Amino acid sequence: MRKKLITRATIDDVAKLAGVSIKTVSRVVNHEPNVRESTKARVDKAIEELNYRPNPSARSLASHRSRLIGLLYDDPGAYEIPSSGYIIRLQRGTLSACRSAHYEVLIHPCNYRNKDVAGELEGLIEQARPAGMIIAAPLSNMPKIVGAIAKTGTPYVRLSPGRKNGDDLCVATNDREISAEMTRYLSSLGHKSIAFITGHRNHKAVAKRFLGYKDGLRQSGLKFSEQLVVAGDNSIGSGEECATKLLKRKHRPTAIFAANDDMAAGVLRVAAKLGIDVPGELSVAGCDDISLARQIHPTLTTIRQPLVAMAERAATALITGVHEQSSTQGNEIIPATLRIRESTGPAPS
Repeated sequence: MRKKLITRATIDDVAKLAGVSIKTVSRVVNHEPNVRESTKARVDKAIEELNYRPNPSARSLASHRSRLIGLLYDDPGAYEIPSSGYIIRLQRGTLSACRSAHYEVLIHPCNYRNKDVAGELEGLIEQARPAGMIIAAPLSNMPKIVGAIAKTGTPYVRLSPGRKNGDDLCVATNDREISAEMTRYLSSLGHKSIAFITGHRNHKAVAKRFLGYKDGLRQSGLKFSEQLVVAGDNSIGSGEECATKLLKRKHRPTAIFAANDDMAAGVLRVAAKLGIDVPGELSVAGCDDISLARQIHPTLTTIRQPLVAMAERAATALITGVHEQSSTQGNEIIPATLRIRESTGPAPS
């Protein structure tokens, strides 16, 4: 007779049964403060019901942290994106907070496509023992990435995760609202045919910019048309491909709003090749305000993402949590702003 295998309950099982996040279970297990009594009771009940036994090495790890904050972002070597400017600004914000508190920064590009990415992160944390981890988009909305860090009991803050999940701290910007404002600005210049280039499907925060574009059209009294929307992947090359589709049409748009600056730069390149004057015949806008936006000609109208401030706030929250034994919870929004430059102007008559 074959013996029945006994499966040991995991922290994921406890979280699912209690209806909370993995991080909350970790807080209860490690007796951290600022956990509601009702939540603690649900977790304790689930632990008892499942006969869950915490991993001793994970608990030991949680109590022996270094003065180190980790910054985790998508490996730029894996594909054309994310922009190097995006990463540099995240690093600046993290370094600013860490230097003030005499902490060091662990910078780790992570290729989420690797099958053993969870094991890679757990090994990194076990070796470095950081006081906390900052998870940049798009990694911040990937359960396998967030779950791998949560299992170690390491505090973390997610940047622009796209949507709020669980009770961990998220720091984001108002992507949807500011994109609506950009669309309204283009409409105020007289543009009635405003196209939009969407971003990479894994970037949930970037998807909010598309929703903002639709909001802006509605608020400006303009009808939404699927014909004016083309799909990019955040790269300059995809911006060129999308611009070619839009600008070779018989009835081409008078304005193109791209979900990021790299794709907007691709639009400007195609417009130059086709002899289309910017902004005389075509207005172009982007989002992020990377350094390229100020270097190309004409300079790019865009949305200034507060990436430095976001990363600095995330690092500060983690460092404060270590010294004050407070948990990092909630959802903080740092507003973005428009940067009006040479690439946009009145719609051609």
